[in-house]
Amino acid sequence: MPSLEELAKGTVAATAGISTIDVTNPSHYGLSYHDLELQAEDGVKLRCYLMVQAKDIPQPSATKVPDRCKDYSDEQYAAECPTVLMFHGNGGNIGHRIPLAKVFFVNFRCNVLMVSYRGYGLSEGSPSEKGIKMDAQCALDYVKSHPTLSQGPTLLYGQSIGGAVSIDLASRNPLGINALILENTFLSLPRLVPSALPVLGPFAFLCHQKWDSASKIPLIPRSIPILMLSGLQDEVVPKEHMQGLWEIVDKRENNVIPSAESVDKARVAAVDPRSLSKIVLFEKGTHNDTCVQQGYWTTIAAFVANFIPQDAPTGQT
Repeated sequence: MPSLEELAKGTVAATAGISTIDVTNPSHYGLSYHDLELQAEDGVKLRCYLMVQAKDIPQPSATKVPDRCKDYSDEQYAAECPTVLMFHGNGGNIGHRIPLAKVFFVNFRCNVLMVSYRGYGLSEGSPSEKGIKMDAQCALDYVKSHPTLSQGPTLLYGQSIGGAVSIDLASRNPLGINALILENTFLSLPRLVPSALPVLGPFAFLCHQKWDSASKIPLIPRSIPILMLSGLQDEVVPKEHMQGLWEIVDKRENNVIPSAESVDKARVAAVDPRSLSKIVLFEKGTHNDTCVQQGYWTTIAAFVANFIPQDAPTGQT
């Protein structure tokens, strides 16, 4: 069986621009999915991919359902699984991230909502900081109102600018989020632009945005664990940005008391969630290939396992 890093390699290609023409769907990878249309607060329509768990997934690498769930319906099983909201980086579209979603869905047995920002993929509109924040809120609201997905923990997975989207969303919804997974993201765009300007290319619109993650992280309570994944050879976001964010993460306070429902969904009764936050460094990881570095997915698997009910599947590594 290939390693999880091998399964994820398909995401590294074709991320050179904002692609709105070639948008692969999960069926190309043998995955069942819903072609989901969401409408943001300002009326912009977003085309997203939703993958909801079932007990039987026709994938040879699928993690088996535990015996205690053998009499569950598919809906009951999916309700116990974490839901991962995926927020991608600048280049490409959600179709390019399906290999990553496949690992979450098949190996870790998470429900997955792949969010397509306005102006990306088949979504309407043009990208902007204000607009993308509305898109993220729309996606979270959908999960929280879903009869099945709302019953389990909600995790945010953000790469590059998707990390900034995740941080902002969690800062505004501290009782609706259970954990964050952040890869190669930045302190703020104004701090990043001087070093990244030569490679921004078609993303020049980003120069006029702030995405001030450094000021948003203190609004996320320490009870929400944050896993940070940093490629030390990142040629777009200097490693000092992730280190700076980690220092802020590590100094957070419990400025919000989580609800009893939120604590229950965290499924971490035996583990203090504050102890789960950490930064993991990948010596050879660049901006776009950190996700295929050795140990990347085993690190995520161990983190996600804290949000799965006891005796539930934790992924094959």
